[in-house]
Amino acid sequence: MSAGVLLMTHEAVGQALISAARHVMPKLPLRVAAVEVPAQADPDVMRSLTARHARELDEGDGVLVLADLYGATPCNIGLSLGPLGVRLRCVSGLNLPMLLRVLNYADKPLDELAEIAATGGRGGIFIDHA
Repeated sequence: MSAGVLLMTHEAVGQALISAARHVMPKLPLRVAAVEVPAQADPDVMRSLTARHARELDEGDGVLVLADLYGATPCNIGLSLGPLGVRLRCVSGLNLPMLLRVLNYADKPLDELAEIAATGGRGGIFIDHA
């Protein structure tokens, strides 16, 4: 068993990151899906849709929600899934290094994957010293 990964993003971000990950890893080792929240979406409708996606991804080890921006609607929807019966951990600040790091540690349990996601996201940031 392994955790599912649900990207909670603004429009066009989640699918683009999944496509980029498939470019690097043609066969993704975890089940990954994206819910992209349109600007004028009804949060309650999106919450129901997202809960359904999360339940489909959960094979018993829970769901790692990777959100693009803490405090924004996609992240808030992801954080609201716990009371709906979805076992999850949520990490914000989604970037491609974060997603790839998670996929490279597909055998890890949910709590550890959350830490790996955060480390991968931070580790993928580089500032040139020119």
